[in-house]
Amino acid sequence: MFAGISSLKGKALLAPMAGISNLPFRLIARSFGCALAFTEMISANGIIRKSDRTLEYLRTCADDNPLGAQIFGSDPEIMAEAACIVANHGVDLIDINMGCPVKKVIKSGAGAILMKDPDRVSRIIRAVKKSVRIPVTVKIRSGWTRSSINAVEIAHVAEKSGADAIIVHGRTADQGFGGVADWRVIAEIKKKVNIPVIGNGDIWQPQDAIRMLQETSCDAVMVGRGALGNPWIFKGIVKACSGQIKDYLPNLGERQKVIKNHWEMETGYIGVKLANKNFRKHLLWYTKGLESSTRFRQLAGKLRDGESVMNELNEYFRSLEELRSTECTT
Repeated sequence: MFAGISSLKGKALLAPMAGISNLPFRLIARSFGCALAFTEMISANGIIRKSDRTLEYLRTCADDNPLGAQIFGSDPEIMAEAACIVANHGVDLIDINMGCPVKKVIKSGAGAILMKDPDRVSRIIRAVKKSVRIPVTVKIRSGWTRSSINAVEIAHVAEKSGADAIIVHGRTADQGFGGVADWRVIAEIKKKVNIPVIGNGDIWQPQDAIRMLQETSCDAVMVGRGALGNPWIFKGIVKACSGQIKDYLPNLGERQKVIKNHWEMETGYIGVKLANKNFRKHLLWYTKGLESSTRFRQLAGKLRDGESVMNELNEYFRSLEELRSTECTT
């Protein structure tokens, strides 16, 4: 049985990302050392209505653990009922989203706007804690705006309400995903609460994770956009945490193998037709920054069937191997 954040075997967690953190993506991240992964953010209202599309987010397997399910909503009773349903699906942890800045979520009274209402924050956490026996965490931002930084206050409320850990994104809601994450708020929260604190924001390389751990004393780091097309960042963080400074990046053959493996899992998960559409963004992320990738990336975005995409991928990586081989002999 999962005993909570303090029992994790590593310090690198995969963030819940809408349209990305599905089962195949989580399994790829885990294969490189991700210690804990989360589902995409799930609507509490959708859960209690037992919407097939909503419950699809909870699909998992034996290798997908420990698994956290992130839920969002504004009504304590609905959140509690949803958490109970989710817990019965076998997840190891419930995370309450109180940091999402997306307008649709904000308008429903959920996500980051909850940071304006500490009393409701407390009532939601208490209700969810009462309804489940598994750990409950809360994900917040540093504040609603840069003139209203109140993450420390909300962290205190979360702790007093029974939260088992708190995840802190060092940006305000009005920053969205722009600007720079301010890790100082993570450090401040770590000083003020007695529950585990997970830092989030601007982890692009393993060295960033180490720096966050050192500068904030947080218990673990959560990687979001830094893992897109770069799941081996988890391997790099594991190595860096053990004092190894070796290059963690894969060679061309290893990168191509990961892409194909991810593609095959995606097609098995949602079918070839949907995978053809859904996987294009991953192809762009996986090949970003590689030599002569512009043509491949443009072409991959236009191809409509998986076989053509994979054939083009094979041709592209063959050309990269030839290019690098030529460079090594000159």
